[in-house]
Amino acid sequence: MNSAVAHEGEFSFKLLLIAITATLGGFLFGFDSAIINGTVTAVRGEFNLSAGMTGFTVSCALLGAMIGAWLAGYCATRFGRVNTMVISSVLLTASAVGSAFSYSVEALIFWRFVGGIGVGFASVIAPAYIAEIAPSSIRGRLATTQQMSIVIGIFMALLVGALLVKLSGGAAQPIFGELEAWRWMFLSEVIPSVLYGVLASRLPESPRYLIQNDRETEAREVLKNVVNIANDSAVDNAVAQIKGSFSTTVKRSFADLRSQKGFLLPIVWVGILLSVFQQLVGINVIFYFSTVLWNSVGFDESDAFAISVVTSFINVAATVVAIVLVDRIGRKPLLMMGSAIMCVSLAVMALAFGSSDTVNGQLTLPEPWGPVALVAANLFVIGFGISWGPVVWVLLGEMFPNRIRALALGLAAAAQWLANFMISTSFPVLAEAGLHIAYGFYAISAGLSFLFVWKFVRETKGVTLEDMPEH
Repeated sequence: MNSAVAHEGEFSFKLLLIAITATLGGFLFGFDSAIINGTVTAVRGEFNLSAGMTGFTVSCALLGAMIGAWLAGYCATRFGRVNTMVISSVLLTASAVGSAFSYSVEALIFWRFVGGIGVGFASVIAPAYIAEIAPSSIRGRLATTQQMSIVIGIFMALLVGALLVKLSGGAAQPIFGELEAWRWMFLSEVIPSVLYGVLASRLPESPRYLIQNDRETEAREVLKNVVNIANDSAVDNAVAQIKGSFSTTVKRSFADLRSQKGFLLPIVWVGILLSVFQQLVGINVIFYFSTVLWNSVGFDESDAFAISVVTSFINVAATVVAIVLVDRIGRKPLLMMGSAIMCVSLAVMALAFGSSDTVNGQLTLPEPWGPVALVAANLFVIGFGISWGPVVWVLLGEMFPNRIRALALGLAAAAQWLANFMISTSFPVLAEAGLHIAYGFYAISAGLSFLFVWKFVRETKGVTLEDMPEH
């Protein structure tokens, strides 16, 4: 059987709308992750937090995301992709309201943790779902809509924060009644999270999940009307191939991710390390702490917010480039190119902050290092945005064989959130020791990521999901 024939579908506006709806979870992933950026200084002052406690309050959501990503693989396998999206929406809505009305740091940490679980669900389910409804010829482009939604979510969160600060005069100042601006930042997430749940509940279920659960008639309808496989013979081939890719003799559990010797399968390790390297380069330091960072080197609060918004817009533009290139030049070349750009730009940032001085308790960068650091930071975002941001999610959604995809993706995403937590929590402490140390570490990680991709990552461009190797 020609495996390509089984999944030859056609692009349609309906398919695009379905993919965009699924990636509203990605929008909330980005929005929830970045909205904390504008609240950091106000929250630290409100609850009188130390540097270490500030880092934990910011990054506690990432521990929730790790748990959510782990559970999402199970939920997606047990309850379906669509129901998992709805669960994510409920958790994110509750978190937005709870965080806004938290009057102790313990309450804020709890509700951020709950939101993190929702983010973890969203981070796993969207790439898996899109990969499973997309024809192989356009799978990469549709899968990058997840990253596009993430970066638009980041952009909108920073824009909302900047507008609220401009209107109120500061994140700690009251606006629209007695609530401070930082509380309104959290509340702003309610609208998109409710919309996500309503729209996601109307999506068709993944044909692979339906076939796994003996709902072949429904799966055939999805293959015809969503994947746009034109004739009955091609649908028969697709159904047969999907069935053949599942093992009927084993239970679908995390035990399936291990080899006969008891170790994780090599392909699972590759997914885990891709996820970890995506975070070790320090990208989320830019989006969680950029306002604080630029404020610390001499920009006032309003200008620091503006710079963060511009940086996030650059991230959106870079993701557009990735969408254009991912199905043309492939996943592996993009990752290696991005690693090289990030390594150089991070090394420049390390040199810049290594030249910093502290004057009257204020960190300053002597000329010309201030503008150089700003340019290098944005070049770093470009390098990440055209490569490791979108391409890792594309690979995680498609690189695993059918029988373990949801579970393996959940484990890899959990590892990603754990790495994100470690990087984000450690940054305030590293920043106090010296920003050049932090950015030097991220530069070394970017260099190692280049070697990892070159040695261990296989190209998946044009490969059908049923032909993905087991190892």
